Amino acid sequence: MNYNYLRYFSVLAQLEHYTLAAARLGISQPSLSSAIHHLETELGVQLFEKVGRNIRLTEEGRFYQEKVEAALNELNQASMTLRESKTSAPVIIRMGIVSGALDGTVAKEIKDYLCQNERIRFRLTESSAEELMDLVRAEKLDMAIVDTTNRDRSLHFRKLGQKNFCVALPQGHPLEKEAALTPQQVLREPQIVFNYEMENSFGQWASGAAAEEQVVCTVNTARSALSLVAAGVGACVLSEEAAFPHPGVTFVPIDNWHQALYMCILYDKWLEPPIWGFVEILVKQLRKQGQ
Repeated sequence: MNYNYLRYFSVLAQLEHYTLAAARLGISQPSLSSAIHHLETELGVQLFEKVGRNIRLTEEGRFYQEKVEAALNELNQASMTLRESKTSAPVIIRMGIVSGALDGTVAKEIKDYLCQNERIRFRLTESSAEELMDLVRAEKLDMAIVDTTNRDRSLHFRKLGQKNFCVALPQGHPLEKEAALTPQQVLREPQIVFNYEMENSFGQWASGAAAEEQVVCTVNTARSALSLVAAGVGACVLSEEAAFPHPGVTFVPIDNWHQALYMCILYDKWLEPPIWGFVEILVKQLRKQGQ
């Protein structure tokens, strides 16, 4: 039995309204409808019936709601007991983060969650989106913040918001006084790029540009990239969060270029309530930041 389906059913049974329930859960209405359909198919009974434009619980649905609420309360109570026990093993949250996405908001939420939950420990993995999704599929990560999605139905994606990008240029560069640059302008410069990139190369993003991307150096960290920029090796595109002050470097925004971020989890996988609780908090805060 899918734990998330039971949570979805519980909220929908309380509200008897798909739109309101989906909003409270932070998922799309089609995803909620699909989950309830799967649950009804598995049980072999109809849990809700339509009444005009609204829905209401069937007799079987009311019976099931009582049992589900009791079961969820038992699980929550068990989780609280474990959290309060000093002898219990720590709960390790295994989270992947695509390169450049570990910003101040994510770091703050990790710190706050650690302060509120003595048993929580974090194990962070930073890599490319594809590798992180592979680790989620293999159940080696509980969740991952990635910058792309795919059609693999074993994975579930929830949009978090978007990141803005800028280009780092050596001081004195002819373009440093521009208010913003187009992708085509940036693409004409020699490029310093990261070994694992945000989703596609900058050349792929700057479609229709007159020149091809000139990659002159690859690096692993923003600090290394900025040192090379300051030395005049080339330009580097990076997220605004990674654009920390560096001697000899000027940052210029890139006009109308953003990157979406998503929370990726394994579809139908049961997550311990403390882990799921962090997912919900992080999704809420990152969406608020991206508004």
